[in-house]
Amino acid sequence: MKKTLVVAMSAAFAAGAAAEENPSRGSGDFHWDSLNKFDDMDLSGQTVTVAGPWLAPENAIFNAIVSHFEEATGADVQYSGSDSFEQQIRIDLQAGSPPNLAIFPQPGLASDMASQDLLAPLSSQLREDVLDNYAAGQSWVDLGTYADASGNDNFYGVFFRVDLKSLVWYSPDNFADYGYDVPESMEELIELSDQMVADGQTPWCIGLGSGAATGWPATDWVEDMMLRLHEPAVYDQWVSNEIPFNDPRVVEAIELFGDFAKNDDYVQGGAQAVGSTDFRESPNGLFDIPPGCFMHRQASFIPAFFPEGTVVGEDIDFFYLPAFESKNLGNPVLGAGTVVTMPKENEAAVALMEYLTTPLAHEIWMINGGFLTPHTGVNNDLFANDTLRRQAEILQSADTFRFDGSDLMPGGIGAGAFWTGMVDYVSGDSAEDVADDIQSAWDNL
Repeated sequence: MKKTLVVAMSAAFAAGAAAEENPSRGSGDFHWDSLNKFDDMDLSGQTVTVAGPWLAPENAIFNAIVSHFEEATGADVQYSGSDSFEQQIRIDLQAGSPPNLAIFPQPGLASDMASQDLLAPLSSQLREDVLDNYAAGQSWVDLGTYADASGNDNFYGVFFRVDLKSLVWYSPDNFADYGYDVPESMEELIELSDQMVADGQTPWCIGLGSGAATGWPATDWVEDMMLRLHEPAVYDQWVSNEIPFNDPRVVEAIELFGDFAKNDDYVQGGAQAVGSTDFRESPNGLFDIPPGCFMHRQASFIPAFFPEGTVVGEDIDFFYLPAFESKNLGNPVLGAGTVVTMPKENEAAVALMEYLTTPLAHEIWMINGGFLTPHTGVNNDLFANDTLRRQAEILQSADTFRFDGSDLMPGGIGAGAFWTGMVDYVSGDSAEDVADDIQSAWDNL
């Protein structure tokens, strides 16, 4: 699955930045007042088991975060990470031996477990905490709300650690040398691309190659285009197939991606190179002299594949993939993240869930790097570097957040027909034909 791939790459990038710092209580400019309510709780003798996908160094950082909760309450938190979490958690939940908390890298799997009544609904207070304290709070509540076995919607999950996808990477020096400004709207981005072509330059680097997962970078492009062309509700209906994949609005988003990727003048190597260029190598043109391209749309993990020694913020930088000013859809953001759920409720587990929504819990990971959050109550000065701080500001200024759509679709579509359909599209098939084929695959699941 694409999400698994991206999480692995994000973890690799985070590992390089992680310092595994655990500040002592009262030090620095952390929100230590987050602990005040937990000081009044006596949870001595209670254990909270937590299962998740985080291995070293992330497990050490998570343990540092919960150590302050343990000190305040007397509870014992036992975290267990696994690189086969998705498989193991299914087994544990269905066998009736669940952990108290489970941290899912994909909300689709959490939704599956909720539909079998294998997760406990969270309190209305936790729901309100997310609604009030997360930017685009309703988006995060919706992402943690699933139907139970009776078809009733309940709030089951709190997102903790987020990845940002709606980014465009560029060289500030190249922009300065050629007199280009960072665009603030999609209209300006298209105008800038046309200006680069008129100047004899190539605007974009795009590559869809990824071994057996070839095609997934294009699905991110289409998802971002959907959010910039249509209301968030249309995106949700598309992801759930309430509207068919060949709906004209979806075809429109595919074609907007094609305006970039299928334009020989826009793409380094021409349109025929898009499907065969490995996504890890596709940003290389940004570093050529003279530049082979000027812009590359990719998620926050991509610096892991930049040339050794590249300094983000100096050699290379990023800007928010802008929305259409004419559409009046605000600032939508596409991303991913991990959602914390409660399969087995006890008093200490409920308290730990509350703690994970506090600014302090986020801030301790922030100083260790590899962590983004939409929580608007954190001290942004505590991010490990300016790159993460600025990316968090994009998240925190979002009007809408939507999870990677292909990861919410059935595996045969989101990690199958959608991937291959995008390769067919950049290879010459029409958007209508590709959309018809993907819908046909969905109908035959």
